[in-house]
Order: sequence, then C-alpha cells, then structure tokens
Amino acid sequence: MIIMLLAVGLFLGLLVGFNVFKGIMIGRAMAGGGEPPQTVALAPAKEETWEPSLQAVGTLRARQGADLAFEVPGVVTRIEVTPGAEVREGQALVSLNDETETAQLRQFQAAAALAKATLRRAREQFEAKTISPADFEAAEADFKAKEAAAQSQLALVAKKHLVAPFAGRVGIVNTSPGAYLNAGVGVVTLQKLDQVYLDFFLPQREAGTVRPGQRVDLALDAFPGKTFAGKVSTVNPKVDLNTRNVQVEAVFANPGRTLLPGMFGNASLSVGGATKALTLPQAAVTYNPYGAVVYVAKSEGASGLKAQQVFVTTGGTRGDQVAILKGLNAGDQVVTSGALKLRNGTPLKVDNRVQPANDPRPTPQEQ
Repeated sequence: MIIMLLAVGLFLGLLVGFNVFKGIMIGRAMAGGGEPPQTVALAPAKEETWEPSLQAVGTLRARQGADLAFEVPGVVTRIEVTPGAEVREGQALVSLNDETETAQLRQFQAAAALAKATLRRAREQFEAKTISPADFEAAEADFKAKEAAAQSQLALVAKKHLVAPFAGRVGIVNTSPGAYLNAGVGVVTLQKLDQVYLDFFLPQREAGTVRPGQRVDLALDAFPGKTFAGKVSTVNPKVDLNTRNVQVEAVFANPGRTLLPGMFGNASLSVGGATKALTLPQAAVTYNPYGAVVYVAKSEGASGLKAQQVFVTTGGTRGDQVAILKGLNAGDQVVTSGALKLRNGTPLKVDNRVQPANDPRPTPQEQ
C-alpha cells in the first residue's frame, strides 16, 4: 500500500514538473520572438518600358504551298529534281511513262494535219463554186474535230509530267522510278518560302484593337532568344461561332528560308504606345476577395526582415510579367516565392536560388 502511494506521488510530481518546464520554455520562446522565419525569394519591383500587347500562339504556313500529285495514273520513269532544291515555275519534277500517249498524239496530229490540208482544198473549191457549202462546212468541222482531239491528247501527255506550278522549294520525293502511282497520290511538297504567314486567333473583345499593318513579334523555340518582326495582313471579317474568336493573319519576310510551314510560336501584337510601368513576375501576385495582394520585405532593424501585406492595382500582362499600376514603388523588395505561407509580420529568411519565370516573351515548348 505504501509503495503504491509512493508511486502515485512520484508520478504526480513528474507531471507537475513537466508542466512547469513546458511553461518556462513557452515563455522563453515568446520572449525570443516566437514565430520562426519563413524562407522566401525576393525580387525588386522594376520600372520598365511597357508596350500594351496581345499574346497568342499561332502556326506558320507558306505564302504558297501545295502537295503535288498526278492527275492520271502511270509508272514513274524519271525523278527530275533533287529533294530540298529550289525550283523555278514550270520546271519538271517527276515524269510518268508516256510512250503510248505520245504515239496516240502523233496519230491525232497527223489526222489533224490531213484534215487541215483537206480544208484548204475545200476552201479553194468552194471559192471556185465547184463544191456545195455543205461540203465545205463538213471539211471545216472535220478539221476542228481532229485538231481538238490532238489538243486533248497533248494535254493528256502533259499530265504525265509533274511540273512546278510556282517557284519554291521542293521537299522529299515520295516515289522512285518503276513505281506505279494512282491519280491523286501525293508525290512531293512544294513551298514558296520567301514570305510566310502566321495564323492565330484572338478573343472577339480584342477585334476592335487589331487592324492591318500592326507590328507582330514572333518567338519560336527553334530559335531561342530571337524574335521575328512581321505585320498584320488580314483580319477575318467574321467571328467563329463556336469559339467566339477572330482569326488574324500576319506576314513575315523570310529571306533566309528559316521559317518553315507548320512551325508554331508565340505572337505578340502591339496595340498601343509605350509607357513606363512597374513589373513583377505574375507568380508574386496573389488574389483574394478583397483584391490583388503582394508581400513586401520590410527591415525591422535587429529583428531582420518581416513580411508586410500590400494591396496593389494590376494592369496588363505580357508573358510571365504583370504591370503594377498602384501600391508599390520602384525598388520595393517583393516576395516572389513562398507568399502563400505568409501573413503580416512573419519573419523572413531570404533564399533567391529559385525564382519564378519572369520572361516578357516566353517561348512555347513542344511536349
């Protein structure tokens, strides 16, 4: 019994001692500042030249382009072009066997020549009134029919030879001598690349701000750090009923033939004059029911940096950046990463090794 009472007393003593120790430690923590610092990344609010612009992803196409095919079937006899070469308008590219058609052409041409000679004699006889008008008209009709047959056969022979309908660059030839081709089967692509067009779409609310002649800058992941300058050539006169977007076409000079049909890139369309504006990474701004918020790092002397919540008025966006119209001053140190774990007065520990994207013209990356 005595042992049990001693054990209970010891337990109660330990419990009381633990609570006293806990209170002492909590008091020390509160006296030392309490809340532990939060690790964040900081960046200054910078004043930059800001030109209002619209962003869109577009696809390039050639000024002229076609996948060429034969209108008639046949066996390939000659490949007359080097893949990837620049060709002139009318240059022969690929030929089919035309021996039978050429022989028939000679037959039709001979018949037409005979009919022409017959018509000449009939005209002389008609003028001498030795044949009737009906005989002369029959000779004339026979000549026209045979001449038309020869012309038709000549057109058929021409269809056995694939020629360039315009000057440009040919691609890979998808056949070889001896192969049989059906009509309509693609043989080679031909693209005119001295100029290329960019097709992109904008919301209908922006339709009133877009007009031909406006500058368009194009960034492609194929050419990192480089932009291509073009201009709006056409704004489609109707809005797509399904997406409520309007199609815009821009034209780009392509003297080096580096821009290729099918490439996609980020288009930036200038829609206003240049102004000065404070900029931040979009990731630095958080939104709540009361507005847009950023956290500014304020020095508290010996206490170090602490977070101060600031409401800001945002403007337009460009790439990864957002314009700040009100609430900040140039040079303010703004939290760009780690803001979600902050409140007013939170101590800050700065680690700028990881910063959010802050590119005004990011380039889309292929998946």
